[in-house]
Amino acid sequence: QVALVESGGGLVQPGGSLKLSCAASGIILSRGTMGWYRQAPGKQREWVAILTSAGATNYADSVKGRFTVSRDSAKNTVYLQMNSLNPSDTAVYFCNFAQFWGQGTQVTVSS
Repeated sequence: QVALVESGGGLVQPGGSLKLSCAASGIILSRGTMGWYRQAPGKQREWVAILTSAGATNYADSVKGRFTVSRDSAKNTVYLQMNSLNPSDTAVYFCNFAQFWGQGTQVTVSS
């Protein structure tokens, strides 16, 4: 009955922007800490950002100042706004809540 579904990925030019969504069912995202992670080809899964139940955020140094996490509690959805994208941001992006993970959405940054 628990599901996390990421969406919003795609192909974008370097310097461009994308906004990812993570829609939750069976859990209330505002009751715990939501995390965003990514995994690039040939690399281990990397922590990107967190959003706590109190609304506090934190970001990996690699994305700080470029990425922003937000939450729409009415929609039970969290977002990852990604700006100033570069090819090193290319990865499958996952959302996480407790032991639950979404299926991932592909982000490709290429000219």
